[in-house]
Amino acid sequence: MPAPLLELKEVIRRYAAVGGSGSVPVLNGVSLAVASGETLAIVGPSGSGKSTLLQIIGTLDRASSGEVLLCGKNLAELDDLQLAEVRNRQIGFVFQSHFLLPQCTVWENVMVPSLALPKTLPAAKDAETTEARATRLLKRVGLGDRINHRPGQLSGGERQRVAVVRALINKPQLLLADEPTGALDYASATALGKLLIELNREESVTLIVVTHAMELARQMSRVFELRDGNLVATA
Repeated sequence: MPAPLLELKEVIRRYAAVGGSGSVPVLNGVSLAVASGETLAIVGPSGSGKSTLLQIIGTLDRASSGEVLLCGKNLAELDDLQLAEVRNRQIGFVFQSHFLLPQCTVWENVMVPSLALPKTLPAAKDAETTEARATRLLKRVGLGDRINHRPGQLSGGERQRVAVVRALINKPQLLLADEPTGALDYASATALGKLLIELNREESVTLIVVTHAMELARQMSRVFELRDGNLVATA
């Protein structure tokens, strides 16, 4: 049986209490294994720690104790520069807000994460260039005629599709989505959820979604509820 792409072992996250007396537990020993190519949803009430867990998986926060392993590598052993490289090359992020640069075109926004990639290694002759990948993916998500538009000229659903393509541009192994449909109307949210599932298959990317939308969660292969700081499988 192949090793999981992502593995959490007894992850605990505590924050200092207001006033500096003691600490407040948010995650209480979360353990999880996620296979390559899998889809997974994490649900739970506001304040339950869903986003905290996703930020720890995505190396935007560090666990108080426990281990987070990506491709067998213990992320706690990496320094900030190494973690930044992991985020850029192995993990893609989609948030509730698209965080697009308003002064840049759609295509330029998608290309931003690629600017940090090293240019020293020659590409294979048949390899798709990053520029070609950006154009192909934008056409794939229905934005081929919006490539030279700026975010202010797009609808909310279109801006979020740009954010999805930007998250995929560096061919990450893991795509993390934090309430990706939370700011969208029903039709746009439904379309985006379907698109995420399709891209999971087409791009062979592992997908973890934090959401309040049970309709989106039920499209994932597994659903967990974060309850009292622990993950409980619901489907």
